Amino acid sequence: MRPYNVIIALNKPEGITSQQAVIKVRKIFGARKAGHAGTLDPLATGVLLVCLGEATKITRFLMDKDKEYRARMKLGERTDTLDAEGTVLETRAVTDISIQKIEEATREFTGRILQKPPMYSAVKHKGRPLYALARKGLTVERATRPVDVHAITVTAVHLPFIDLTISCSKGTYIRSLCDDLGARLGTFAHLTSLIRTRTGIFTIERAAGLDELSSDMENFSAYPYIFTIDDALADFSEIYLNENDYRKARNGMQIDALNLQAPASQPFVRLKSPSGELFGIGKIDKTNITIERLINDHTKDIT
Repeated sequence: MRPYNVIIALNKPEGITSQQAVIKVRKIFGARKAGHAGTLDPLATGVLLVCLGEATKITRFLMDKDKEYRARMKLGERTDTLDAEGTVLETRAVTDISIQKIEEATREFTGRILQKPPMYSAVKHKGRPLYALARKGLTVERATRPVDVHAITVTAVHLPFIDLTISCSKGTYIRSLCDDLGARLGTFAHLTSLIRTRTGIFTIERAAGLDELSSDMENFSAYPYIFTIDDALADFSEIYLNENDYRKARNGMQIDALNLQAPASQPFVRLKSPSGELFGIGKIDKTNITIERLINDHTKDIT
């Protein structure tokens, strides 16, 4: 049987949208429901989490995870999309820029920073995605948003190209970061290639290409790029409920957290039945746990 209620760590190829990748995976496994947890532009490759079946209920929890990227930027040119797929709008000579100056510039964009979403993005303005407006030649004001850039490492410099490894929070636009770095270095810049190497606990080493997936796959536990819902949320603490609390929670009722040793360091927990089966995601609110998601995971029936 097919692994319906699972998460596939896909190494998305270049040249297709995230949604096109999801459709391909859904067709391979014949899944009724499928979605992804975090968009990658067509130019980008790397870790794209494709959720099948009941796993689509946890996409928002997976989207919240920190990300890591390998990026290459080109100095001297600014494009309308801020990446290599766009039209060059402006050029400026690239003078001799030292590695020291580049590293100093990257430090200025590390930590909590404010970013303005690029016009070619899915952020909506009055109900319409910005990219739809941009394709009509329109530019609108966009509010800046706070993002966390945990670290930027300069891995190679072959001017006009600079290679970077970037660790950041969700919502960070690497294209915008490259554009800002170019300006800080006294020139222009745009993103030429991007690989997402990690999202949360999922790494590119455990991601599969589309050609590695097959409808004949059955014992999915043998494949390192297929994760159960429970495994995908392994960084959430787990709480085992007694029969009484289990019945309440299964019916969507709030339960008392005082005697459950609920962790104070994170808001969400995995809720387990008395027999140890994952059945929901709970949110700790002071002394109570409210039910965020109920999950009907029959993964065990298809191993």
